[in-house]
Amino acid sequence: MYPDNILELNHSHFNRLTEEQCSRMFAASLEILERTGVRLFCQEAVDLLSKAGARVSDDNRVRIPSKLVEWAISKAPKQVTLYNRNGRPVMPVAGRRSFFGTGSDCLNIIDHRTWKRRQPVLDDVVAGTILCDALENIDFVMSMFLPADVDKELADRYQMEVLLNHTTKPIVFVTYEVSGCVDNIEMAEAVAGSPQALREKPFVACYVNVTTALRHNQDALEKLLYLSGKGLPFFYIPGAMAGAAGPVTVAGSNAMRIAGALAGLVIAQLNHEGAPVFIPGWGALALDMRTTVMSYTGPDHHGVTQAIAHHLNLPMFAKAGASDSKLIDQQAGIEAALTLLFDAVTGSQIVHDIGYLESGMTGSLAQIVICDEILTWIKRALRPVEISDETLALDLIDQVGPDGQYLNTEHTLQHFREQWHPQLFDRDNYQGWEKKGSLTLAERAAQRVEEMLSSHKPEPLSDPVQQQIRSHVLKLQK
Repeated sequence: MYPDNILELNHSHFNRLTEEQCSRMFAASLEILERTGVRLFCQEAVDLLSKAGARVSDDNRVRIPSKLVEWAISKAPKQVTLYNRNGRPVMPVAGRRSFFGTGSDCLNIIDHRTWKRRQPVLDDVVAGTILCDALENIDFVMSMFLPADVDKELADRYQMEVLLNHTTKPIVFVTYEVSGCVDNIEMAEAVAGSPQALREKPFVACYVNVTTALRHNQDALEKLLYLSGKGLPFFYIPGAMAGAAGPVTVAGSNAMRIAGALAGLVIAQLNHEGAPVFIPGWGALALDMRTTVMSYTGPDHHGVTQAIAHHLNLPMFAKAGASDSKLIDQQAGIEAALTLLFDAVTGSQIVHDIGYLESGMTGSLAQIVICDEILTWIKRALRPVEISDETLALDLIDQVGPDGQYLNTEHTLQHFREQWHPQLFDRDNYQGWEKKGSLTLAERAAQRVEEMLSSHKPEPLSDPVQQQIRSHVLKLQK
């Protein structure tokens, strides 16, 4: 029923926090909500909480009682399934199943043909979507780039049109205003056939950015109310830059961030019980006080919010496969591999930002291909090992004895193909590597991008549906 390559850790995993630490962090988040409260710039959200027993002061500062948070957690779904465009359940998000995908809206691209950093255009969004549709280990697709050659106010609609047309995989989208969210959902409903069909088998989810954990902007709250009202999945992710928008300490900044996410969860459940909401599955990003750059890959906060999400049994939206490097270099490969492996062993669920460079400012198609190869290694390394008479091969060991070899045995012939073989990483000898052009990993990745773009043809939408989607973009053009 589900894809064969889902990464699920039932046999072993890593927890950054103990259960006692999780309980204390959760209690701290509850205290923040009840003692300090959140400021909500949306009257409808304030009214929902006020009627449910929250205390309101200064018109929009809301203090939420712990019992209301615990009620919302009890009503929220513990598993959320995302489907592909054809209605197949491909991302059953629950427990320690991990799914991987790209990010959105990078302001720059490292062009894999020239290795130059430039502004992206809509064709880059098309190429990235086709590439991700082809890559085996990319489970969901985001827009990756903010195209500079279209109307900035409509860029989110152009991105959605591309995503719907060029991949059948689940889509995670970002919009700048609530009107863009509505338009994108209506385009997805046209593809699904009806609003009910999309609600029953959702293949899109909205990533809602919130100003900070304790200040929830009007646009984010209006999206929350719209999406929860329709029963559609969304990620409610408050900002909490450690040292700037939150305490510099790991515990303080992440307790505050979880508090902000739980505030959104409460509002969503009050608006529509059972609304599918994802909370943050990556820690507060830290402000580097030496450079004032927000680090994407520092180790301090990794695994903290994942542990809280697992503790509360709530679905999470996580982040890995990115790098602070400006180039596709050793740092980019190391940071991508470390973060992807860490998120895999902690059981992070929906993991985005694969292919990000420069702390989220730049994206690269070649880097996405490299991350896809890293994921094949991780999935193989975390796969359970079969221990059986056949795999132990005790009779064969006794037959060959101390002085024999195994190259010409039937057992080797039957099983050698089970070994992991890279498609991108090099295992040739030096002479063989030279004969193939002495290519670096980045150069081989660029070649693979070109090969996949020329050979892969995504399943197209029907002409009438394409026209419906196009009409949503055309009606808004000036």
